[in-house]
Amino acid sequence: MKLVDSFTITHGSNRIMSSIQIQLSSNLYCKDPQSTDLGKRIVLDSIQLISEIGFEAFTFKKLSTRIESTEASIYRYFGNKHKLLVYLIAWYWAWMEYKIEYETHHLQDSREKLDKIIHLITERKVPDETFPDIDEEALNKIVIAESDKTYLTKQVDKDNEKGLFKGYKTLCHRIALLIETINPNFTFSHALASTALEASNQQVFFAEHLRSLTELSQLEDPYSANYHFIKNMIFKTIEA
Repeated sequence: MKLVDSFTITHGSNRIMSSIQIQLSSNLYCKDPQSTDLGKRIVLDSIQLISEIGFEAFTFKKLSTRIESTEASIYRYFGNKHKLLVYLIAWYWAWMEYKIEYETHHLQDSREKLDKIIHLITERKVPDETFPDIDEEALNKIVIAESDKTYLTKQVDKDNEKGLFKGYKTLCHRIALLIETINPNFTFSHALASTALEASNQQVFFAEHLRSLTELSQLEDPYSANYHFIKNMIFKTIEA
């Protein structure tokens, strides 16, 4: 994952607008959607449409109608809807990696840094003005409901060899290293990190749809409760 900064100075004002573009692996697309206005529309409207109707009901035909274009134009960017979903989930985890780096680089204490990461991965997501071409709130809903569809497939090993899950794995490794720093004798740092990342989305899904599987559904703010649950799970496990 690479970040490219771009700056626009608004004349007649002291305000300087900045934007950052997340560059993903070329294996995630046929043509980089961030390189054209149409590509950006495909990404943004696909996020909103999948969030509204679900991935199963989503088709390129419905998306083409929404953006007033053709299915063929969408296929120039993504070979099929599964590859589009993998791209969206990869962008989300790259965005999370950016947020974590931005908000923790000044922290020296490993416990404080890990606590901040847990807060960031569990908090309710809102639109990020740094990336105006993405609806992060809707994308988070997709991650919660659909992300397991990116790897629970027959081609998961081939996709992994192409580096399609690199952002997720990098974030897991970052958390695992902090766990090992806090407790060098803890054996299952990556297992605990990946479990926490999965729970950060899974428990919210359970709270909304399968309420008997979690206590979070009984609370007014499942996101805040999820933060405390995962924080306790990680710290109490590595301190045991």
